[in-house]
Amino acid sequence: MNKVFVAVLLATALAAIEGTIVATAIPSITTDLSGVELISWIYSAYLLTSAISAIIFGKLADLFGRKKMIIVGISIFLLGSLLCGIATSMELLIVFRAIQGIGAGSIFPITLTIVGELFETEKERAKGQGYISMVWGVSGIVGPLIGGFIVDQLTWHFIFLLNIPFGLGAILLIAKYYQEERLKLSRKIDYTGAFLFSIGMIALLYSLIKGSNTQQWATTSQFTYYIIAIVFLGLFFYVEKKASEPIIPLSLFKNKKLNVLNGLTLLCMAICISISAYLPIYAQSVLGKNATEAGLMLTPLSVMWTVGAIVAGNLIGRFANKSIIQMGTVLLVISSTMLMFLSPTTSSLYIYLSTGLLGIGMGFIVPMLVVAIQASTSEDQLGTAIGLNSFLNTFSQSIGAAIFGVLFNTATSENLAKIGAEHINLNGSFNTSIFSQQQINQIIEIIAGGIKSVYMGSFIFALIAFFLAIFIAKRTSQEK
Repeated sequence: MNKVFVAVLLATALAAIEGTIVATAIPSITTDLSGVELISWIYSAYLLTSAISAIIFGKLADLFGRKKMIIVGISIFLLGSLLCGIATSMELLIVFRAIQGIGAGSIFPITLTIVGELFETEKERAKGQGYISMVWGVSGIVGPLIGGFIVDQLTWHFIFLLNIPFGLGAILLIAKYYQEERLKLSRKIDYTGAFLFSIGMIALLYSLIKGSNTQQWATTSQFTYYIIAIVFLGLFFYVEKKASEPIIPLSLFKNKKLNVLNGLTLLCMAICISISAYLPIYAQSVLGKNATEAGLMLTPLSVMWTVGAIVAGNLIGRFANKSIIQMGTVLLVISSTMLMFLSPTTSSLYIYLSTGLLGIGMGFIVPMLVVAIQASTSEDQLGTAIGLNSFLNTFSQSIGAAIFGVLFNTATSENLAKIGAEHINLNGSFNTSIFSQQQINQIIEIIAGGIKSVYMGSFIFALIAFFLAIFIAKRTSQEK
């Protein structure tokens, strides 16, 4: 296998596993550093900075070369990892996670662009993207296992320090073997655009994350974030119209096919957050599973996502890209329909089947979206286009978390308050000294209703994704 591609897979694994391995260390981290109320920001700081940096690094890769920028990105990621490993307070850990996120945001768009360059034919590119998806899928499974082992045998610090030798290996392989062909041109950096975009999106993402955590959307601070986001993003679009080297060329938004592909990314990744966020709540609070059993219910999603990506790569040539994406959206509709019917009596097998179908669907869709973006974008804007798509990939998680949070709380808050259970834990540990068995049964029914509302939202997203996929098919057949 190409040594550069091995480096790409290694770099991807670093960013992918970081999203899952940290979860197992949270209890140990809070024991050592205190600050339980700041737990969500260990994730949110990483999410915020990786979303913003993805699109900026995508553009910088077009300007200065992929080789330089991927090495810079991995280096920043490793610096953040080292600092996280030696953090002495929760506040410092959050700052260092933000630095780590900046580096992680560079890895996804640039590695995907490099894959498009390494493989010449569309079938080879699809297989390459399949391997990338496989890395993400495997990371979702082994991340918690590795994290748990490290925490049990060593300390949580080594979860972050483990990245360093592998990251250095990836840098060495890329520096030595990646020969990038690019024209030497005089380029300018759109500093103003990058600044305005960063401030505007940070304000918007922060408002979404904070709102989804607290479910308070109309506070003074929230309105302040909304105003900052509107003002800075408005100025950003004004500046981008006049910039000679815009950080996001507005011409990308004139590409209708690209807009549809990005729309599919937004919808599909939002559906995924409904599974990863609310299926464990359903498993523990409604079915009475423990945390380990709840985590295992997410396994079919990762495993079958990997299988779907491999199958999609092998279907290239037999079916058009648009048809493979369509098949994936059909599976999303079927699986989200099944999830709408979850109840307190649903069997585990039914859940495994529904999440497995969702995983296959995502495996069909995600690699093919990247291949389609590569085919519909000019070479000089490829990094920027993939960076924009990577940004939407992360941004959709914030949007999805906010929307599904509203749906769940709207369905549950008032009903739980009526029986005096508005402050219950959602891990299934209902205090029998406070609640009677009848009240516990009511609580379970209410939470099940909230979960049903979430998956009704997922079904609507899946249905819209299906119609967008048909739209791609019609446009492609017209273009041919």
